[in-house]
Amino acid sequence: QVQLVESGGGLVQPGGSLRLSCAASGRILSINDVGWYRQAPGKQRELVASITSGGRTNYVDSVKGRFTISRDNAKDTVYLQMNSLKDEDTAVYYCNALVTTTLWGTTHYYWGQGTQVTVSS
Repeated sequence: QVQLVESGGGLVQPGGSLRLSCAASGRILSINDVGWYRQAPGKQRELVASITSGGRTNYVDSVKGRFTISRDNAKDTVYLQMNSLKDEDTAVYYCNALVTTTLWGTTHYYWGQGTQVTVSS
């Protein structure tokens, strides 16, 4: 019904930047709250940043001042700009969106497949 596709991951040196994208497609009526999560090897998945339909944002303390979440509603896309990257930011990054579908107006959470971010010198 709805697909989320992340892109923009890769290998970057400490101090570098990456911009992740999460593009939604399918039977979308509206995209509500969206979150970027990450999971490092051997660790639990954690919420890194979130944005409401109205544009209100929230960040985990470890990325405040370095990461910025934004959305382009016309493109059904959410971004995560990551600056001043550190080794500990290495993880698979996933987006999660609460989507109201055109299928009888039902609302569900959807996950993307993830994109690998590796910060290493």
